[in-house]
Amino acid sequence: MNKKQAKRVRILGKILFILYIGFLIYFLFLSDWYGREGVMDEYRYNLELFKEIKRFITYREELGAFAVFSNLVGNILIFVPFGFFISMASRSRGFFRTLFYSLLLSLGVEVMQLVTRVGSFDVDDILLNTLGGVLGYILFVICNAIRRRHYARKRKKR
Repeated sequence: MNKKQAKRVRILGKILFILYIGFLIYFLFLSDWYGREGVMDEYRYNLELFKEIKRFITYREELGAFAVFSNLVGNILIFVPFGFFISMASRSRGFFRTLFYSLLLSLGVEVMQLVTRVGSFDVDDILLNTLGGVLGYILFVICNAIRRRHYARKRKKR
């Protein structure tokens, strides 16, 4: 891939990243579908690591598959695009950089939920969101390796 194509890919990554952040803000703070209809009277928070994860696994029968999936897997999946797009949009990328930025964004989201009293502050969410960002980075690395092999084969055929 030449420099012009690489620049286009980074621009596309930046556009997708901005759209993703807009989606994230809507989904986490404004979406009626996910129970974000307003400020809660009694605010809940969790500062004990793995407490909510254990609760969702222990009471999976009573809570239902959708609640368990949306809390555990959903918190991971919602941050996978972050790890992918931030790596795609940036020249300086790396595992620890993505880990740090994923942790920082997730902490920011949880603090905003604490301040605005929309949703609930949960350290388990920070863990799961950060894991999702890291998985997005790993997905980017795999896709980037496949792309590089494809372009290397294309150049050899010429």
